[in-house]
Amino acid sequence: MTAVVKIGGSLAADPDRLRALLTALADGAHGPCVIVPGGGAFADAVRAAQVAEGFSDAEAHRRALDAMGRMADLFCGLEPRLTVTVAPRADASRPPAEGGGSAAAAVWDPVLLRPGHPDIAESWAVTSDSLAVWLAARIGARTCVLVKSTDAAPGLDPAGLARAGLVDAAFPAFAARFAGDIAVWGPGGPVPVVRRAAA
Repeated sequence: MTAVVKIGGSLAADPDRLRALLTALADGAHGPCVIVPGGGAFADAVRAAQVAEGFSDAEAHRRALDAMGRMADLFCGLEPRLTVTVAPRADASRPPAEGGGSAAAAVWDPVLLRPGHPDIAESWAVTSDSLAVWLAARIGARTCVLVKSTDAAPGLDPAGLARAGLVDAAFPAFAARFAGDIAVWGPGGPVPVVRRAAA
C-alpha cells in the first residue's frame, strides 16, 4: 500500500534538501508513494493577484490548484524519473508508463478537482495540506507525510498543527476522515502526529 508525501512549496527555497528528497522518493527509499506538491511561489502569486484584482475565493482556489500543477512540473524537471499523474491509485508503484518514470513515485496534479468536488470547499481554508490527507483517505494510503521547512513540536494532534499555523484550518476535519498515520517531516526529522480518539 502506498504513502502520500506532501512537499511544501517552501522547500523550493532549500534546493539541496528538495533535490535530495525527490531523488530519495524516486529511488523508492520510502516505498511507493504519491507526491502532493504545495503551490509555493505560484500560490503566493495567486494570493497577490486576488488582492490586486478582487476575484472570488472560489476562483483563487482554482488558480491555486493550477499552482500545484505547475509545481508538479517543476518537481519532475528537478527529478526526471518522476511522472505526473492526475488520477493516483492505491498502488502508486505503477505510475503511467508513457513517461518512463520512476516505479516508486508519481507527482499528483490536482487538475481534475478544478471543476469542484463536494468534499472540498473552494476557499483558502483548504490548501495542499488538506488536499494531501484527503487524497490519502481517497486512495487508501497507509500514511500521509507533510514535508515542511520548519519542524513540528512533538505531541501535536491535527488541531494543534492548525493552531500552530503549520497546516490550514480545514486540515483537522480532513484528518479525522483518514485512518492511517500522519507525520510532519521538518529539517530536524519526522514527528508523528497524535491521533486522538473522538470524545
